[in-house]
Amino acid sequence: MSKAAVHASQSEQELIKHHKSSILHQPQAVWAVFFACIFAFMGIGLVDPILPAISHKLEASASQVTLLFTSYNAVMAVAMLITGTITSRLGMKNTLLAGIGIIILFCLLGAFSNGIWQLVAYRGGWGLGNALFVATALTAITTLTSGTVAQAIILYEAAIGLGIAIGPLLGGELGAISWRAPFLGVAVSMLIAFLALLFMMPKPKAAAKPHKKLALSEPFKALKHRSLLVLGITACLYNFGFFTLMAYAPFVLEHMGVDIHGIGYIFLGWGILLAVTSVFMAPRLQQAVGTVKSMIALLGLFGLTLLAMALFVDVKWVVVFGIIFAGALLGNNNTLITTAVMNAAPVERSTASAAYSFLRFIGGAIAPFLAGKLAEWFNSSVPFYVGGSFVLLSVVFLLTNHRAIKHVDELAVSH
Repeated sequence: MSKAAVHASQSEQELIKHHKSSILHQPQAVWAVFFACIFAFMGIGLVDPILPAISHKLEASASQVTLLFTSYNAVMAVAMLITGTITSRLGMKNTLLAGIGIIILFCLLGAFSNGIWQLVAYRGGWGLGNALFVATALTAITTLTSGTVAQAIILYEAAIGLGIAIGPLLGGELGAISWRAPFLGVAVSMLIAFLALLFMMPKPKAAAKPHKKLALSEPFKALKHRSLLVLGITACLYNFGFFTLMAYAPFVLEHMGVDIHGIGYIFLGWGILLAVTSVFMAPRLQQAVGTVKSMIALLGLFGLTLLAMALFVDVKWVVVFGIIFAGALLGNNNTLITTAVMNAAPVERSTASAAYSFLRFIGGAIAPFLAGKLAEWFNSSVPFYVGGSFVLLSVVFLLTNHRAIKHVDELAVSH
């Protein structure tokens, strides 16, 4: 081999090595948003183990308690439509800080509420803050990153996974003291996130801002792109399964004799697998199989997992295994579908995220309350049957609309 060839080969290896390690070499601002995302998504897991406790302490039915997820996701879905407009006027940093401030306010109000309907309303306010933060955080990480868009999304999904993983553990421990304690825990963690962003992110003048002010109609216009619409509807359908698992499974575990600590540990396992697979497995699946084919396979397995949980709803090890195993499936799928959304349509990333999230959280708003009601009307297995059926419907929808999104694989490789 000639010296030139050897030199070229060495240069290529160095380039590959740099590319692989560059995901960890990020600006200070990216890490500030990353850790803020962890704290923000701890809020979901922190509350999960205490759902049965809230039901008992506030004398509320399971379906009423699941409204904590419904109000949260419903407000998030609508608020997603205005996040781009607000960010384009306030800038990323100010929008992130505003979102965190709203979360802190409504977490504190929730901690001191004395009725289920008060708590449901405050969770809606929490959803408003989370919408401003979540949509803007994704845009901030993809804009400020020193690596590729795919790497930025991996960081974002890793932060979500870590937050969801740590949340149940803390929620179980704090919830054993009082159901109010996790709400206070979220408020304190978000205050830390607020301070981190305040001092570590660039000042608004120095931060990257959109080139133009976005109109309220932009997300609706973005959905005219069939690829983005297909991914949004897919997420809406599979979120029926996702939030059936999140909002209803704790009640099934409680009926089996699992206490707050136990629920926390089970969802800790779910969150750990979600975090690990979103970072380490999803990129390999994307390269080896392709984004769309991987999503179809993962969602198919998730749907079948929910159906198995429905069939064996009285068998504790099946339900526990199903919850934890679902974490691996959802971790992979979340990274893949988020990457696909960023490459789906020729629109601003913040606009694509807002449009997709609007459809996504509609499913998340309907599913929890529906699951609670189905259990009251029929039995504890029906919510899992329905959730699994919606997830399998998302697979059918992807298969029938494959041509509209097949380009996301090519764009993912080029990015």
